[in-house]
Amino acid sequence: MSTFKIEGGHQLKGSIQPQGAKNEALQILCAVLLSPEKITIHNIPDIIDVNKLISLLDKLGVRIEKLAKGSYAFQANNVNLEYLESAEFREDGSGLRGSIMIVGPLLARFGKGYIPKPGGDKIGRRRLDTHFEGFIKLGAKFRYNREDHFYGVEADKLKGTYMLLDEASVTGTANIVMAAVLAEDTTTIYNAACEPYLQQLCKMLNRMGANIKGVGSNMLIIEGVDALGGTEHTMLPDMIEIGSWIGLAAMTKSELTIKNVSWDDLGQIPDVFRKLGITIERRGDDIYIPEHKNGYEIQNYIDGSILTVADAPWPGFTPDLLSIVLVIATQARGSVLVHQKMFESRLFFVDKLIDMGAKIILCDPHRATVIGHDFESSLKSTTMTSPDIRAGISLLIAALSAKGTSTIHNIEQIDRGYENIDERLRAIGAKIERVQ
Repeated sequence: MSTFKIEGGHQLKGSIQPQGAKNEALQILCAVLLSPEKITIHNIPDIIDVNKLISLLDKLGVRIEKLAKGSYAFQANNVNLEYLESAEFREDGSGLRGSIMIVGPLLARFGKGYIPKPGGDKIGRRRLDTHFEGFIKLGAKFRYNREDHFYGVEADKLKGTYMLLDEASVTGTANIVMAAVLAEDTTTIYNAACEPYLQQLCKMLNRMGANIKGVGSNMLIIEGVDALGGTEHTMLPDMIEIGSWIGLAAMTKSELTIKNVSWDDLGQIPDVFRKLGITIERRGDDIYIPEHKNGYEIQNYIDGSILTVADAPWPGFTPDLLSIVLVIATQARGSVLVHQKMFESRLFFVDKLIDMGAKIILCDPHRATVIGHDFESSLKSTTMTSPDIRAGISLLIAALSAKGTSTIHNIEQIDRGYENIDERLRAIGAKIERVQ
């Protein structure tokens, strides 16, 4: 187990390059199972969750060649389906939430897909019904072993159909799309997720020979094809990391440039941070954040009522950045209500921030009111444990702004989503040390 020791209270300066998008990588990597031809992918982040998935693909028999940092070639021309029924697979698959997305490609190409109950963040219930209901509508037979939490779907041939998803699940939509591209006839998916990362997946599949229309909307129309070929794909920068660096700059009153952010794919992210009072300038495809010497002030609504920042399916604000918003608000002028609708356990990390001196009222599992300090009193250093990826980065940002030395345990949770974060932070002046 590793720990971060952080000496807070220092201003940072310089530029930082966001890594490739974690949530896109988990979809794109599973899609390599759809074709026996070579698929080359660039800008893959070197993080625990992605590396676990690459290892799982390797054990499935996918030929993997590392071409350069972040660039790999994959070829699934000799898939080992026996691995799916092994004890080793049950252990490997249960350690990674993203493993659920191998089921759609395997079902489409080989007629069967299995998965143990996936792991991941402990942020509340994250049901899999949308995935399997979609497969069943395409003609698959579903089975579930309650004793060892093992899911399976099987079909001789999938057949296209119309379906209205019960929720706009990103991973659910991705999984169903990957199954439908090789199904017979036409599949229509209404209430589909339309996040940029899902759009990236659809564009990649179309380059491989799929026929997907409506990309970027909540209705996807997929004409099934007999087979898919190879392609080359470059992943977007990670919008959650971009939001994290915006929060870091504000909390430490630092002048930072975030490089190559793909502005057109950021949606509401810049505007939400501006509502919190943070100055964000667009310089080409970079974000420039000046030093906030006089702090930042949260905007109220035009009638004077308190600002609410809530998550919603795209193009709404992503739930993965609400913990960053919450931390930023602790030093703002004014107050904000943070409403986390999608996960009922994601706000429970606020007790650590309260220990550091933050003024936060946890209203219920989904809502927290934050009363900002306006930098009149800094957060206090403390010892804490990272409960999940997004809470972990939020606590790290809080520690970098606090006076004194803080310790964060269980940083493997942070490493699951952020590549070499301590090295990259030291490069812009952070005092952070990784202790084994």
